[in-house]
Amino acid sequence: MAFAIIQTGGKQYLVSPKDKILVEKLPSSEGGEVFFDRVLLATSDNGMKLGKPFISGARVVAKVLKQGRAKKIKIFKYKSKIRYRRRKGHRQEFTEVEILGIS
Repeated sequence: MAFAIIQTGGKQYLVSPKDKILVEKLPSSEGGEVFFDRVLLATSDNGMKLGKPFISGARVVAKVLKQGRAKKIKIFKYKSKIRYRRRKGHRQEFTEVEILGIS
């Protein structure tokens, strides 16, 4: 079973072929391919490679399934007895990708 650890959007993801993951928004259209070249660790039938910090020449190929926005989160700041209240909302944008292969 081959898998890899990739870095994108300031986060690290453990991926293997046919996985579907949500990552920070990528500048790519739906149906397009995306390449992750920041591979920290990769395994295959031959063994394991560990990068320092990244593996040169390694990359993960993924297909963009959809672009979207997550559910709204509500931020509410409150300080008692001084009439301070702040309400704010946020919806994080994401890209859903399907991992096609690790090379």
